[in-house]
Amino acid sequence: MKDFITVGQIINTHGLKGELKVYPLTDDINRFKELKSVYVEGILKNITGCKLQSKKVILKIEGIDSIEKALEYKGKYLEVSRENAVKLEEGRYFIVDIVGCRVIDEEGVFYGKISEVIHTHRNDVYWIKGDNELLIPAIENVVLKVDVEKQEIIIKPVETWM
Repeated sequence: MKDFITVGQIINTHGLKGELKVYPLTDDINRFKELKSVYVEGILKNITGCKLQSKKVILKIEGIDSIEKALEYKGKYLEVSRENAVKLEEGRYFIVDIVGCRVIDEEGVFYGKISEVIHTHRNDVYWIKGDNELLIPAIENVVLKVDVEKQEIIIKPVETWM
C-alpha cells in the first residue's frame, strides 16, 4: 500500500497573495478544515488558512505569498501521510488501495485488475481491465470480499449478476 493518500489537486491561484484553489479528491470537503499540513511533491507544507468555496477549497500555505509563487504549484497534488489520513469505517477503502487490485470470482476465474473507480449517484463502479474490460458495481450482492493487503477482490461469477 502507498504511504501517502492524495486529497486534492491545485487547479489555480486565488487572489494576489498566494492562495491556492484546490479541487478536493475526497468525499468530504470539510476534512480540509482539519488539515494542519500536506505534502506537495514529497515536501511537507504547513497550512495557515482554509476556506471552503462551493465545491472547491481555498488554501493558504506557508511560504507561498504571491500569485507568481502560487502559479508554480498549479496542477500539483496534495497528499497526506497514511497515518494522518481519515480513519475509515469497516468496509470502506481508499481508492488508492483499490486501484490495481486483482479481481477474481469465487470459482477462481481471473477478470483483470481495477484500473479506475467510477463514482455514480447510487454506488461506485470498478472498471476492470484484463483480456476484456468489465464494469463491476461495488455492491455487496456482487463484491464478496475486499483484501487490500493481498491486493485482491473476490466477486460473484459474472454470469450470476449480469
